[in-house]
Amino acid sequence: MQYFPAALQELADQFARLPGIGGKTAQRLAFHMLGLSMDEAQEFADAIITAKRTVHTCPVCQNLTDREICPICADEYRDHSLICVVAEPKDVIAMERSREFGGVYHVLHGVISPLNRVTQDDIRIRELLGRVAQGGVREIIMATNPDTEGDATAMYISRLLRPMEIKVTRLAYGVPVGSQLEYADEVTLSRALEGRQEM
Repeated sequence: MQYFPAALQELADQFARLPGIGGKTAQRLAFHMLGLSMDEAQEFADAIITAKRTVHTCPVCQNLTDREICPICADEYRDHSLICVVAEPKDVIAMERSREFGGVYHVLHGVISPLNRVTQDDIRIRELLGRVAQGGVREIIMATNPDTEGDATAMYISRLLRPMEIKVTRLAYGVPVGSQLEYADEVTLSRALEGRQEM
């Protein structure tokens, strides 16, 4: 027996496809959307379409931007010889909240994870190596999450960089092991940056 109209069920199914959204939350969101006025629903839909059309990856650091080059890469006051490598764009936001890092970033868009069929070719390692090969980089800080996949990715990249004679460091374990970087507070991230060690 079908409890909801097909269009409402389809809307709930689409919400359920989002990460961290279960069936009941998806239903609540779908019902909330039906409670919006047509103008509010259109604004919501337009925001999704506009973001999808205008947001792309920065050709330098692979972070998300709606400009030709992201504001961090375009900032001449940042230290472009210091690159912090993170797994996801949301990790850049977490690092920036600490207000301790004055370098630039490189976003991998994932980590090596054989169980999830993600290999080194599926993430933006090649682009990082290209940046380093252009010269002018003195240190790479590996700021992937301190879990199995994050550590494996950091070790893999550090091995690739070793012949280039670039200093490679890893965030100190002020960030709890097994946690996600985006949930770390500013003080923890500051201490982790200060206590980074060479790999």
